[in-house]
Amino acid sequence: MKLRIPNTFVLLFLILAMIAAATWLVPGGQYGTVMVDGKPRIDPGSFQYVQSNPQGFVALMMAPIKGFVEAAQIIGFVLIVGGAFAVLQKTEALDAMIRSVARAHTDSAFVRVMLIPVFVTIFSLGGATFGMSEESIPFVLIFVPLALALGYDSIIGVSIPFLSAQVGFAAAFLNPFNVGVAQKIAGIQMFSGIGYRLIVWFVATAITIAFLMWYAARIKKDPTRSPSYALDIEKRKESSAALNDLAGMTRTHGIVLLMFVGFMTAMVVGVIHYGWYINEIAALFMVMAIVVGVIGRLDSDAFVAAFLHGARDLVGTALVIALARGTMILAQDAKIIDTMLHSLVPLVQSSSPIFAAQKMFIIQTVINFFIHSGTGQAALTMPIMAPLADLVGISRQTAVLAFQLGELTLPMIPTSGVTVGVLALARIPWITWAKWMVPLQLGYFVMALLLLIPPCLMNWN
Repeated sequence: MKLRIPNTFVLLFLILAMIAAATWLVPGGQYGTVMVDGKPRIDPGSFQYVQSNPQGFVALMMAPIKGFVEAAQIIGFVLIVGGAFAVLQKTEALDAMIRSVARAHTDSAFVRVMLIPVFVTIFSLGGATFGMSEESIPFVLIFVPLALALGYDSIIGVSIPFLSAQVGFAAAFLNPFNVGVAQKIAGIQMFSGIGYRLIVWFVATAITIAFLMWYAARIKKDPTRSPSYALDIEKRKESSAALNDLAGMTRTHGIVLLMFVGFMTAMVVGVIHYGWYINEIAALFMVMAIVVGVIGRLDSDAFVAAFLHGARDLVGTALVIALARGTMILAQDAKIIDTMLHSLVPLVQSSSPIFAAQKMFIIQTVINFFIHSGTGQAALTMPIMAPLADLVGISRQTAVLAFQLGELTLPMIPTSGVTVGVLALARIPWITWAKWMVPLQLGYFVMALLLLIPPCLMNWN
């Protein structure tokens, strides 16, 4: 009998059940806090065991709705973005652009060679500089049909915007949400050590480009080798039908696309210079939908129908995000997160600073399974890891890098709302994606272990 892998919803619920069971076995604990620069920070020496709060059947059943409430902002963001992109697609400007790129891809060897490196570098830079993460979600709706039109698969379409941004986020050199916060908590100058971090970012991005180009060439030659081949058959038909029906790029299409680029540029500027986050970006997409709808000459009925259709298609994505968030809520309510962190700390100690740094990276990787926010993980772990780095003979700068590299697993873990949301958007089961990610994830793991050696040898400060 062939083993049948459960779908994403069942898998996430099984994880919820396992965490609920763990709350009966792991004792409760918590760290005290101290005020640093007017903000509460964890006191590394204040851990104490407290009475746990085991989560039973009722709590397990309530976790999804609690997750929905906790993740309401990102869920609303996803639904609005889905509606806005449906309006954009209704103008047929994206389909016309995809067809033009597909023709250029066929006619130009330069475009064929440079398409993946250029886009991967752009999205990786977004993650490395202004912390692009959730912002990559809308681009999946563009790059999946583009990848299919070029003879690749949905996995390439997801990897270019999503995987690239996440790799850039983990290997960042100017990201205020992980590097900046972690360095400030660790008591070192913000964005110091940028020289070596640029090397780390370049290596991680180069590995991603090389792997995706190798994989894309393999799928181009034999599409049946794609893990998503069966899933892409229908999507490929939809993409081909849409493209074949188009006469080509019109002036209206061009104006719509220019407006789209303008709004995406405004999003980047807003995030970098004005601190925009989900609320502001969602509002920007609402404005974009209205503007491109008017330019695309959609009447009110067509506009509303397109927007509702796009949002309706992402209801499943919203539920997946809620389930993923529910896993964190169970652990928080049971008061076991601090206990798990406290039990991991002694494992860092080693006779060699190199091994200590590498073990710190492994611990951060484990913690990343439960805490996906770069800022949240920095706030929780760096008050402990920074002084611990002093004790085991590594620099605090190295401890920050170990924390960053621990986030390389985010594109694969099923408890991340962004990860499962992106996959649901692309209609790729998590298990299909995870199997494909295994060799690349192992490569990232080895890369991280190796990149932590030079800082220890040169006492990087």
